[in-house]
Amino acid sequence: MPESAWKFLFYSTAWGYSAYLLFGTNYPFFHDPPSVFYDWKPGMEVPRDIAMAYLLQGGFYGHSIYATLYMDAWRKDSVVMLLHHVVTLILIVFSYAFRYHNVGILVLFLHDINDVQLEFTKLNVYFKFRGGVYHRLNDLMSDVGCVSFSLSWFWFRLYWFPLKVLYATCHCSLLSVPDIPFYFFFNALLLTLLLMNIYWFLYIVVFATKVLTGQVREVSDVREYDEADEGLRTLPSGKEGNPPTPKPWKEEKPLRNGLVKDKRF
Repeated sequence: MPESAWKFLFYSTAWGYSAYLLFGTNYPFFHDPPSVFYDWKPGMEVPRDIAMAYLLQGGFYGHSIYATLYMDAWRKDSVVMLLHHVVTLILIVFSYAFRYHNVGILVLFLHDINDVQLEFTKLNVYFKFRGGVYHRLNDLMSDVGCVSFSLSWFWFRLYWFPLKVLYATCHCSLLSVPDIPFYFFFNALLLTLLLMNIYWFLYIVVFATKVLTGQVREVSDVREYDEADEGLRTLPSGKEGNPPTPKPWKEEKPLRNGLVKDKRF
């Protein structure tokens, strides 16, 4: 739960700030995506409010690479998650260095909203049985969050992201700046991001299918390893002649920061 609480706090703050930049200021990037390249030139000044967003996001994704390796629970998609954090950090650093920061704000806005909904849903799942007592409100909120998360994932990441970001970077950039540098490098990273979005959407489809077919009755994370998939670790029972007692990995105590977790690649 602390992992989800921290991420919910961060993503809510980050997405709220990017929404403010796009809708509470004079930046027209959301309604006019080609404008991200208007008046672009190498070494142009980065507005302070956008630079603050980059500093916040860059620090978070730098930490997220470490956290995925050494702190967070290891899941079926953790390798893809690690790749996502690396690609995102590269995009943040190089888009700032080469002054593609206008595109960056649009990308962050379109992605962070889903993480807000995901962590909100997970928190309500955790709170559903807090104190050993069932709380119907949290159960209802987890269902609402799951539905809104699924719909917004498709709308923001699979519809608006190609329509607004990839259209601007792949097509409009060449119209505004015919010899724009690192054209293929940045677009390859953005297309990689799109492919990962499609990959994760398959998890959403799998979960929705299980709900509709009655295989699951409540919200759960299908990325978690099943006990049968993980295998059981054996620990000495402490009694001579007795077989070792199996213990699921998920029941182990969290490792201290800096200690390497066992991974499944």
